[in-house]
Amino acid sequence: MLSYAPGDTLGHRLDPRTKLGVQAAVAAAALAHSTPAWLLALTVGCLFALRGCGLSVRTVYAEYRGVLPFLLVAPLVGSLRFGPPWIDPAGARGPLLAVYRTLLLLVLAAAYVRTTSPRESRAAIARLVPGRAGRFLGLGVALVFRFLPLLQADLRRLHEGSWVRLGDARRVDRRMVHLAVGTLGRAFRRADALALALRARCLSWNPTPPALSFARRDYAVLCLAGVLIAAAIGG
Repeated sequence: MLSYAPGDTLGHRLDPRTKLGVQAAVAAAALAHSTPAWLLALTVGCLFALRGCGLSVRTVYAEYRGVLPFLLVAPLVGSLRFGPPWIDPAGARGPLLAVYRTLLLLVLAAAYVRTTSPRESRAAIARLVPGRAGRFLGLGVALVFRFLPLLQADLRRLHEGSWVRLGDARRVDRRMVHLAVGTLGRAFRRADALALALRARCLSWNPTPPALSFARRDYAVLCLAGVLIAAAIGG
């Protein structure tokens, strides 16, 4: 399960605002330039980012493999036609490039989640977005980063329990209903426990944030992000 793990990699040592800036720069460049050369360059950059965060392609694939079938639906639908020849491979090019850009952003998101604690993310967003709105967004992101891994673990345990009890012998629709109902039930119980824990800990809208500061490595990475944004704007 992909979640924050303490470490001493380059990704861990970067300021969270730097990592958010890199994601924004890659997103802008990927949207502005969808040529194979640009996508190849961005792919190499994402692979270096994974290496700098102590992640492997296999780990990221294991995390997102459930999402891949849904992403591949768009190219398949784009290639369909209502008349002969019924299937046009050229129609899948645009959706396929969009899917590939999405995968690059998912790779960077995985690197960010692995190297950034929820507390640091909350502080970074609160500084980037001023006022109560920033504190609210930061709190929401921190709760999602803490809550989502628990829901993933519950879903995995439900699936394993169903498999042990020969649940794979049921019809597909019955298996889906069983997993959906069980996951929702556990999600509501988790939400009730979370609300109680927040009240018990006197949730603060303006807590003392961790110290965030830019180092030389942050400025170097931000310069690379600036070059990407300039290339995206310059076209």
